[in-house]
Amino acid sequence: MMEKYDLHCHSTASDGALSPKKLVLRAREQGVTVLALTDHDTIDGLDEAQQTATELGIRFISGIELSTTWENKCFHVVGLDIDPCHPALLDGIRTQQGIRAERARKIAWKLEKKRIPGAYEAVKAAAGTGMITRSHFADFLVTNHFVDSQQHAFDKYLGRGKPAYVATVWADLQQAIDWIKTSGGIAVLAHPLRYNLSGNWMTRALTAFKNAGGQGMEVVTGRSSVDDIQRSHFLAQKFQLFASQGSDFHTPKDPWVELGRLAELPYGSRPVWDLFD
Repeated sequence: MMEKYDLHCHSTASDGALSPKKLVLRAREQGVTVLALTDHDTIDGLDEAQQTATELGIRFISGIELSTTWENKCFHVVGLDIDPCHPALLDGIRTQQGIRAERARKIAWKLEKKRIPGAYEAVKAAAGTGMITRSHFADFLVTNHFVDSQQHAFDKYLGRGKPAYVATVWADLQQAIDWIKTSGGIAVLAHPLRYNLSGNWMTRALTAFKNAGGQGMEVVTGRSSVDDIQRSHFLAQKFQLFASQGSDFHTPKDPWVELGRLAELPYGSRPVWDLFD
C-alpha cells in the first residue's frame, strides 16, 4: 500500500479548530497513513494525537512549528520526529510561549485603543491551555462583528502595518534549529514561497537555513499550485534539502486545504521521511 503523508497540521493546542483526537480521526478519513502534528510553539497536543494514531494504525510523527526571526523577517520552521521531552526543546518552547503571551497582551492593548475592549480575556479563554495566536484575535473580531471574516480581521487590524499589528522578535533561526536538532528532530522550512521573497532574498534565506543545520523544506503544501511545486522542487535540489509535504490544515471550514489532499512530490525529490527513525 502506498503511504500517504501529511507532515504539517494544527490542532486546538495552537490555532487549529479540531482537538488532537478529532484531527487524527479526520486524517484517517482522508486516507492519511503517516501524520505529523506541528502546532505552533507547543507540544501539548502530541500525547493525545499519538494515542489516537496508535489506536487507528496511523504512523505518528511528533512535530512542532517554531516561529523564528532572521534578518528582521519571520520564518516558520517545522521540527519533525522530535523528542518532545528533551530539556533543550522544552526550554525553547517556554521562551517562545513567553514571547507569544507578551505579543497577545500588546495586540489586546492596541485593539483597546481602537475602542475594542475585552480581547485579551476572550482570546485567553478561547485558547484554553493552548497557545494564543493571531487567529484567536481574528475569531474574536469576527464573533463580535467588528469584521466579517478572518481575512478581513487581518486586512483591517492584525496584518503588518495595521492598527493592532505587533512586530515580534522570535527565537533566532539558528537557535530554533538547534532546539530541534538537539532533540533528535529534523528542521524543515515551512511553506517557503509564502514569505514573498525576491530571488536574491530567497537565496540568502535558504543559504542561512542550510548553514544553520536545516535539512528540509516543504515542496508541496495544501495551497501549492503546479508552478509553486516546481519552483520549490528546484530550490530544494539547488540547496540539497530534503523535500517535505504538509497540508497546513487548520479547520474543516476551509474547503481549499484538507488533510492529505496533496500532490505527489516531484520526481527526483529526496523525501524527508527517509530521515525518520
